[in-house]
Amino acid sequence: MTVRLRPHHLLCLLTYVGKGYSPAFIAGLTAIAKRIDAGEDVLIVHGPDDICTPMLNDPSAHCRNATIDIRDAAAAYDVGKLLDRGIRAGIRLSLTPEIVAVMRKGFAAAQTRSACVRCDWADLCTDIAGTGYQNAVLQAGTGTTD
Repeated sequence: MTVRLRPHHLLCLLTYVGKGYSPAFIAGLTAIAKRIDAGEDVLIVHGPDDICTPMLNDPSAHCRNATIDIRDAAAAYDVGKLLDRGIRAGIRLSLTPEIVAVMRKGFAAAQTRSACVRCDWADLCTDIAGTGYQNAVLQAGTGTTD
């Protein structure tokens, strides 16, 4: 199987520590992080993705807002520049421990944070990056395993 992700969720996964919008959202994102750790590839998509799924029944969910498309564009640009490859809908990525380590280093150095402007989770993510991603659910690139 393949995990479908919108570009800004590449960044969210780096600092995800089991907190989120609802119990269903948390369970889904935790399962996705573990699938990626198990070696599943990522398919970049435009619009709502596998992480958004638990939110899509809520008519006020931000997953379809134009502001999120702007966040996706910023993340695609920043991550693409960091990894020296195009990040756009339709491409596949393998989030190997090496790639995740590069992404985490860039995130901690604020090289990929333009998508995080005005995000409600930005302060938490900054704190998590500051601890070396110590409690992150996604283990790839942390040097630890379950």
